[in-house]
Amino acid sequence: MEHLVNKRVQNIQISGIRKFFNLVADYDDVISLTIGQPDFLTPEHVKEAAKQAIDNNKTTYTHNAGLIELREAAVQFVHKKYGMNYDANDEVIVTAGASEAIDITFRTILEEGCEVILPGPVYPGYEPIIRLCGATPVHVDTRNDGFKLTASLIEKHLTDKTRAVVLPYPSNPTGCTLSEAELTDIAELLQGRELFVLSDEIYSELIFGDTHRSISTIGTMREQTIVINGLSKSHSMTGWRVGLVFGPKQIMQHMLKVHQYNVTCVSSITQYAALEALTNGINDAEPMKNEYLKRMNYVYTRLNQMGFEVEKPTGSFYIFPSIEKFGMSSFDFALKLVQEAGVAVVPGDAFSNLGEGYVRISYAYAMDTLEKGMDRLEQFVKAR
Repeated sequence: MEHLVNKRVQNIQISGIRKFFNLVADYDDVISLTIGQPDFLTPEHVKEAAKQAIDNNKTTYTHNAGLIELREAAVQFVHKKYGMNYDANDEVIVTAGASEAIDITFRTILEEGCEVILPGPVYPGYEPIIRLCGATPVHVDTRNDGFKLTASLIEKHLTDKTRAVVLPYPSNPTGCTLSEAELTDIAELLQGRELFVLSDEIYSELIFGDTHRSISTIGTMREQTIVINGLSKSHSMTGWRVGLVFGPKQIMQHMLKVHQYNVTCVSSITQYAALEALTNGINDAEPMKNEYLKRMNYVYTRLNQMGFEVEKPTGSFYIFPSIEKFGMSSFDFALKLVQEAGVAVVPGDAFSNLGEGYVRISYAYAMDTLEKGMDRLEQFVKAR
């Protein structure tokens, strides 16, 4: 019966991140630096809010878009933090993680034959959804531009089929961010054109030494930008599955229909936990970010001492060193690293073919784990 399965589904692959994570799961004594899972616990006050919601029988359906008080807290959060302005009534939807937000965005705005411009290398969660919509991902090579999708690179790839440009910054897997000047250049290029910007800002609270800026706040870009965020990274709530998507009313009214028939609404208990996180926990990310900064500096320094070519991250909790000089594919390098040194990283080709020649290291792990991982990596490199 498999031949009756939708051909587009047959042609997409399981995420390379998870594929490699599963591949090395059976190896003994492996230090895994693979998954973007914060090693911090969900804040206690957030967990208590969820427990209280259960005890108070807050277990019914909510509005499809989410609890109004949660939507109000969400728009207040992004306004206070980033100067963004949205109406809680009809310009924000609470989603089942940022992943569902990406899904309903693309399913709302894409049609057969459309093109979507993405930076490469890039998080692998966009391309499969684009292809399921019958659209074509257009990966732009950013390797010589500090992994940044600049206005000049975008301009070279714009066609009359371009329906959307994806700006996933801070970046997974590279850790790079866009400056205000770079965002302004992109805004000047794109504003007024009949296309959307999907701005994935899930790591917005994890920027080092600067404040996050959203392209939606520049010029008239708000009217053509869909902003995705959530609490997985900022509040260490990956398993709670709570995302947020913001956009202009005329677009969001259609996205709400897709969301409604997808999940009806996010878990009510999760929503009450999220409400606590966005209000009393508005600055919960600060101590986590400070720790990630220390870890980033440590890992970056160690990689440099080992002779890796690597861009210094300015956000998120990933670093993306080149392994080209070792003369191996990224998959072979990562596999040998597991087999010979007991360290797991993610092969760069999991982030499109433009990630070949790199590996992704997550430093969302305790310092002692990172120290052991870097020591083992150094031994592996010295043996080459």
